Amino acid sequence: MKWRVVFDTNVVISALLFGKGRLSWLVGHWQGGLCEALVSRATAMELMRILAYPKFRLTPGEQREALANHIPCCEPVEIAETCPVPCRDAKDQLFLDLAHSGNADVLVTGDEDLLAPAGQTGFAIETPEDYRRRVHGGEQGH
Repeated sequence: MKWRVVFDTNVVISALLFGKGRLSWLVGHWQGGLCEALVSRATAMELMRILAYPKFRLTPGEQREALANHIPCCEPVEIAETCPVPCRDAKDQLFLDLAHSGNADVLVTGDEDLLAPAGQTGFAIETPEDYRRRVHGGEQGH
């Protein structure tokens, strides 16, 4: 099954910028079409904003390259309605809204404010580790 997935910005950043990190497998996952990664205008703008943070020391070209490794692999979703379950942190509501409007199967996040409403939405909310188990059925080494 190809899951419809919303990856929060921190998950995407970790996958894109830390090539040997524990989330680097996600880049090949979404680039290979093994999931339907969803993006909205708001989440794309958030990703662009975070990539420009001085702490990452990315040149404008490197920022564009990072975006090119994610955004073209995503299905654009128009946010038609707000998720009926509010996020504790209003700044993170955009991810719940995207998952709700995009009929996502799962929202992947490490953010406690986004994990808090798990079980209250029409989509699963999981950590990257839980999502990896979902995808690989508990297999290791992928």
